[in-house]
Amino acid sequence: MSTFAVGDEDFLLDGRPVRLLSGALHYFRVHEDQWGHRLGMLRAMGLNCVETYVPWNLHEPEPGRFGDVGALGRFLDAVAAAGMWAIVRPGPYICAEWENGGLPHWLTGRLGRRVRTDDAEFLAPVERWFRALLPQVVERQIDRGGPVIMVQVENEYGSYGSDQGYLRKVADLLVDCGVGVPLFTSDGPEDHMLTGGSVPGVLATANFGSGAREAFAVLRRHQSSGPLMCMEFWCGWFDHWGTEHSVRDAADAAAALREILECGASVNVYMAHGGTNFAGWAGANRAGELHEGGLRPTVTSYDYDAPVDEAGLPTEKYWLFREVLAEFAEGPLPEVPEPPRRIAAPAEGVLAEWAPLDAVLDVLGGRETRTPLPPSFEEADVDRGLVRYRLEIPGPRRPYPLSVTGLRDRAVVYVDGVRAEVLTAEDTVLAEPVAGPAVVELWVESLGRVNYGPRQAEPKGITGGVRHERQYVHGVRARGLRLDAFEAGAVAKVPFRPVAGESGPGLHRAVVDVPGPGDAALSLPGCTRGFVWVNGFCLGRYWSVGPQDSLFVPGAVLREGGNEVWVLELEGGAGSVRLG
Repeated sequence: MSTFAVGDEDFLLDGRPVRLLSGALHYFRVHEDQWGHRLGMLRAMGLNCVETYVPWNLHEPEPGRFGDVGALGRFLDAVAAAGMWAIVRPGPYICAEWENGGLPHWLTGRLGRRVRTDDAEFLAPVERWFRALLPQVVERQIDRGGPVIMVQVENEYGSYGSDQGYLRKVADLLVDCGVGVPLFTSDGPEDHMLTGGSVPGVLATANFGSGAREAFAVLRRHQSSGPLMCMEFWCGWFDHWGTEHSVRDAADAAAALREILECGASVNVYMAHGGTNFAGWAGANRAGELHEGGLRPTVTSYDYDAPVDEAGLPTEKYWLFREVLAEFAEGPLPEVPEPPRRIAAPAEGVLAEWAPLDAVLDVLGGRETRTPLPPSFEEADVDRGLVRYRLEIPGPRRPYPLSVTGLRDRAVVYVDGVRAEVLTAEDTVLAEPVAGPAVVELWVESLGRVNYGPRQAEPKGITGGVRHERQYVHGVRARGLRLDAFEAGAVAKVPFRPVAGESGPGLHRAVVDVPGPGDAALSLPGCTRGFVWVNGFCLGRYWSVGPQDSLFVPGAVLREGGNEVWVLELEGGAGSVRLG
């Protein structure tokens, strides 16, 4: 068995200095059938190590109920089979542009800003989670013959808080759960971030996209010895809905990578391969320097302008990075794997059947509640999806403005069954006043919980109330529709009917005949915003505002012959489905 340690100047493998040439690849953003190919692409680029986060909310959807924590172990086995080492970042918070930064909605909804602090009501669920998860890591540590060489304590904590007692308890808990490989922290190369996020006796690393010499100089002011490492070398960036696609010049990124390595440092390329935010797990940010402005929801693609693109193909950045890494790698690089198989020919289908949202909710929705004020998504136990709020305006009364306070994030409003308009957090008053009596329905959608900054842990839904003029309208019936309710057996009970003329918001269905399955891009001409499934696999959110105009479909999801596609359209009507 081997040993891995943090030396005075270098990382030490069996006592010998070693440089980590790592790349980020998140197992939960790549279909399991494609892990081997993506790892092979990273190994051929010149990397000897892989880093992954672990999203708590994906694996513990409700308190004490764990789902497929073994996925991490299977991924680590695939890393070992690829001949690479592994760095694991289990959180409990991960950021990662992931829904709620990986924290479960059922926990942030109850605790709010008390999360990520030395609070017993937060640390108790953290311990339960770690004790369920970490055996997957511990039994695969390098001193037990596995690939795991380091484990992170929390994540960029200095960008959020300064509770040193909390950080120490997370570090101690990792050790108590059996983690014996070196621990580390990672933060921005700023004095306040490093003082807030570092733990005495634990290796500190830095996250940045350029300016390695200056960044490492700041790190050295806080840590006079130990190996230098850029734990997140941001070689690209992520996209938000309604903005331009983010691109970083490949030559500029390669020069920044070279600067890191010429400093004698180790590196983790973030992202080496970004993958996809399947199943609506994309997070959101807040605009502004201090991240307190308007919501900026992240798109479904996590391509990140990475060296290996979302479909697993090498980019110009890949080849330039490979040239740089070859100079610092030990021995010749492996051959680049063949590209994954693509769909044999373009295919198209018509969304010929549909069921309106009310009918879908009747079959797949949760229990309806009646409360004086509208419950939040967290109170309605909805992590991803939407909630229908129904209330009655008393009457008779003359028309007054109808407004929503604390709307997060988007509401399609109906008055007496007729669609009125779409409200947002910035536009919260209906253009046309409403007279009473009237029945008002608001179908509210979360566009992704904040994953970074001081607004993390804020609730979703209608977090204030609905007002008619200045008066709150009380007596709200609410019913949630979770994305995870869309399973084949349940959807089969939805009363679909043929689309006759124009349809509206609801669940649409098509069958697309595929002559030869393989990776594909799915587009939805004529559709506006919602979610899409292929053969029961949720690809994620689509939205006509761009910049993403198609969704990645892993070849393993498709089958030869008929493929059933469900489209949950939230604003418009039926369109068509194209695979290419």
